[in-house]
Amino acid sequence: MTTKMGQLYEGKAKRVYATDDEGRYIVEYKDDATAFNGAKRGTIAGKGVINNQMSNALFKLLESKGVRTHFLEQLSDRETLVRAVKIVPLEIIIRNVAAGSFSKRYGVEEGQELKCPTLEYSLKNDALNDPLINDSHILALGIATEKELDAIRTMAYKVNDVLKEFFAGIGVKLIDFKIEAGRLPDGEIILADEISPDTCRFWDAKTNEKLDKDRFRRDLGGVEEAYHEIFSRINQ
Repeated sequence: MTTKMGQLYEGKAKRVYATDDEGRYIVEYKDDATAFNGAKRGTIAGKGVINNQMSNALFKLLESKGVRTHFLEQLSDRETLVRAVKIVPLEIIIRNVAAGSFSKRYGVEEGQELKCPTLEYSLKNDALNDPLINDSHILALGIATEKELDAIRTMAYKVNDVLKEFFAGIGVKLIDFKIEAGRLPDGEIILADEISPDTCRFWDAKTNEKLDKDRFRRDLGGVEEAYHEIFSRINQ
């Protein structure tokens, strides 16, 4: 049995702990909620439990479709055993429908279907407000190699294909999502972090009701209810 050791890191939504096995970490999900790079803070009751279990269910789905992830074993409602990786400092964003910052940046009406899925990167740096960064910048700064970017690109589009099909089957539009990539000690790039209402935009397929953290960001109310609704659909 893996033994939990000291805390390695605490982020906005999770804590990461070392274990007695250097190749494994334990991730603990919190109820803390933030938006706009921490400028807005609050708590969403039960979010940590939902995000943990939802992420694990989707990681298992992705693994079954050939996407390697950091998931190993769910330990409790809030804790999961994962492969130890070094996170590539990029937010990897796939968009299927215009929304959020994309709509504002390009003057596109929110809800407009995009002619093809778009892939964009942001540098993971809160102090710089996670600026957009392109392939050339990533290579020039040594953030990732060309081979790693190819692996990340392939993984991101594969994740999108699998999740779009899955969510369509439960009456949900996958508007966009953010994922992160991790490096294993041998250099392999795998999917890490989480897949949850914190990191995705989910809209009801019939009503376009938002079932994600936008309800918190935009003070729409019904935040906990939205998290529970998307979680219940996944488990139906």
